[in-house]
Amino acid sequence: MTAMRSAALTVLVCFAIVAQTVIFRFISVDGVVPNLALILVVVAAIARGSQFAAVLGFGAGLLLDLAPPADHIAGRWALALVIVGYLAGRVRQDARTSPMMAVVLVGAASFIGTSLFALSGAVLGDGTWAIDETIRVIVISVLWDLMLAPFLVPLLLWLLDRVRPARLALG
Repeated sequence: MTAMRSAALTVLVCFAIVAQTVIFRFISVDGVVPNLALILVVVAAIARGSQFAAVLGFGAGLLLDLAPPADHIAGRWALALVIVGYLAGRVRQDARTSPMMAVVLVGAASFIGTSLFALSGAVLGDGTWAIDETIRVIVISVLWDLMLAPFLVPLLLWLLDRVRPARLALG
């Protein structure tokens, strides 16, 4: 990947995280905002595969862990988004051919990613959420991501196709 393509992808990740932490906090539902970084990682998995999405998920997750107003142990979102990127990349062929499957994949990935984030918090003793509050946050997060997926998936697929490396011609 060229430096220009890497820079464009970095800008896209940073924009998603800034929008998630700054812009969407004004329209949050019970303090829960849509996970734009997760949607970007899932779309990257659809467009480029599991390896690319796992690396992107680690970077985006680490930035999300460090972005204010983060109040949790760093690395929890990085772990969740690495796993989400890898798993989404493994089922990408179905999602690439059908827009509805892509939305379903975003919903499943949102559930898995948010659940992994909550589970890692419980294992690390980070936070004192009750199980009913955890389930409520997971449901709201999945609904947010499902509401935005039909709009963001086609846009992000188009943008990721623009930063895709040129194919090498044979012969």
